[in-house]
Amino acid sequence: MKRLIALISALIFCIVPLSVDAVSDSAKASVVINGENGEIIYSKNADARLSMASTTKIMTGLLLCEYGNFDKEITVSADMLRVEGSSMGLLPGDRVTLHDLLYGLMLASGNDAANVIATVMGGSVEGFVKLMNNRARAMGLQNTSFATPSGLDAETHYTTAYELAIIAMHAMENEAFAKAVSTKKATLNYGNPPYRRTLTNHNKLLDMMNGAVGIKTGFTKKSGRCLVSAVEGDGKLVITVTLNDPNDWQDHIALAKHGLSLIKQVQFTPENKEYKIPVINGESNYLNVELNSFFVNTVDTSGIEFQVNLPEFLYAHIKKGEEIGSVVYSRNGAVLGEKKITAAKDICEAEIKTDFWQKLFNKVNLIIDNI
Repeated sequence: MKRLIALISALIFCIVPLSVDAVSDSAKASVVINGENGEIIYSKNADARLSMASTTKIMTGLLLCEYGNFDKEITVSADMLRVEGSSMGLLPGDRVTLHDLLYGLMLASGNDAANVIATVMGGSVEGFVKLMNNRARAMGLQNTSFATPSGLDAETHYTTAYELAIIAMHAMENEAFAKAVSTKKATLNYGNPPYRRTLTNHNKLLDMMNGAVGIKTGFTKKSGRCLVSAVEGDGKLVITVTLNDPNDWQDHIALAKHGLSLIKQVQFTPENKEYKIPVINGESNYLNVELNSFFVNTVDTSGIEFQVNLPEFLYAHIKKGEEIGSVVYSRNGAVLGEKKITAAKDICEAEIKTDFWQKLFNKVNLIIDNI
């Protein structure tokens, strides 16, 4: 169990945020957040409950990445395909892996893929929708409600620009998800029997903007054009959401550039840099941990505090690069993020040395056992 070891005071280098009024957009609702910690950089009507079309599939894909076995192969039934709209081209009897369903879901925006995933992972579409809503509650979201895994319109299917951005931030922390949504084209194998085919990502922003790394488009007559994007630049990440936006591509380019310009890289230097952690049964009795200065991407530095969390002791064997603790940073009690602390070297297990009396005791026991 980890314990709190120290509270770090920070040396903050001057940062002056720019005005957030420098851009505008055509959306009914929009938001730009810092993809590292969720800070709101820009918003317009961001807490309004609106339908979100196929950007719904961000949650569907996240749950698949978190709990699905990508190698699992499914034989598609006709019941799984009772859904209208966009498709990755599945037919009854097709064999397809969960891995390929992820790419059919996020690149081709396949409603058929969403229904198959839901049926396999939730037992039914309704069962999977419960999982989606439970995951939203676990994220602390109060204005998001899912009724379908695909994003087809329903009275109880809605979110807000801000909460959709938070879902996207969590999703982009998943390596498999982030890889899928940044892929422009994917060659997959599915069918009856499976055969090779190529799917192209509907997200044109991947080609339109340097640094774009995802994530999802959406459209219905009710929701209008919806877009969630993630853009990297200079080690920073912004997530932009627009709901019901007729000019979404150009709006996202402008909003992402604006957001990246406002995030500053701030250096923090711990007052206490060195710790000694006892190592049990190691060839060394202690692991020396040295904390160097580190950087945080943030817009607002006010009220930021840092805490070092390290274990009271460690057991050998310890591998170099192994995560042993973290520096957690927060503002007003709300955790913004963390930096991992890793072991700087290997510490192998110590050789067990048996003394004379222990050897004698072992021999006596052996003799007794053989009588």
